[in-house]
Amino acid sequence: MSVLPDYNSPQALKAYLDGHGMAMQKKFGQNFLVNGSARVRLADALELNEGSSVWEIGPGLGAMTAELLNRCAERNALLTAFEIDRGFCAALTDFFGENPRFSLVPGDVLKTWKNRYREQGIPDRLFGNLPYNVAAVVLADFISEGVRFDAAVVTVQREVAMRMAAAPGTEQYSSFSVLCQWAYDVAPVMDLAGGAFWPRPAVDSRAVKMTKLAEWPRCKYPGFFMKMQRSLFSSRRKTVKNNLSVFLDDQERALEVLAKIGIDPQIRAERLSVDELLALSDAASGGGM
Repeated sequence: MSVLPDYNSPQALKAYLDGHGMAMQKKFGQNFLVNGSARVRLADALELNEGSSVWEIGPGLGAMTAELLNRCAERNALLTAFEIDRGFCAALTDFFGENPRFSLVPGDVLKTWKNRYREQGIPDRLFGNLPYNVAAVVLADFISEGVRFDAAVVTVQREVAMRMAAAPGTEQYSSFSVLCQWAYDVAPVMDLAGGAFWPRPAVDSRAVKMTKLAEWPRCKYPGFFMKMQRSLFSSRRKTVKNNLSVFLDDQERALEVLAKIGIDPQIRAERLSVDELLALSDAASGGGM
């Protein structure tokens, strides 16, 4: 096991990369969190319990991994890290491979998580500094597959975080907002300016905590609900009547369903709450989908 680099020092991290013939890859959205106090706050927010199991997405060189493993040792918990970069995988194995509480899954998490899920089931915690270009895709993939964590702490682009927690009727409210709020209570943990990372990103970040809602899925046909709500937001400038008519391929049926649950057919989907969309799904689903 090698000595860990100074995770608070961009110079030390660069020296490690240079010394091992490694380079940051822009396509993977790699940025290291070099603010030590922020790493402590994020780990605290995860609130590991005795015997917890944790998935970490995108550990990089292991700054948060080291913080989490210290807590895993205190709480008899286990950590599985998903890392796409081969060089980082080698470094993580070198740093933590001998730790019995650590396991590594190399490759794209979108292609590997389901196998680990089938082998070990759903962990109770998720942690990740998620690459900006795939954050929404990763979170939506879990929810769409019916996989929810008791709690998740993820750092994403601030704009993505705002969408996750957006209220109906706001500009940020979207199909992704509905998906996140259908499955979780979403609350901010902290904002992180570009200077908290190396290399410094051009955008600010926000860490959010997602706490699993007790009642779920709260609709008869979750698959139908997900398809319907995506369709309703697909043309934001159109009314809910128009988008629902296209989805159901039946304008008369769409008007009938909207009248049944008291939704104005002339408003847009962005005005509808998650509960209203769930009610609309149940009214429209018929025999399911």
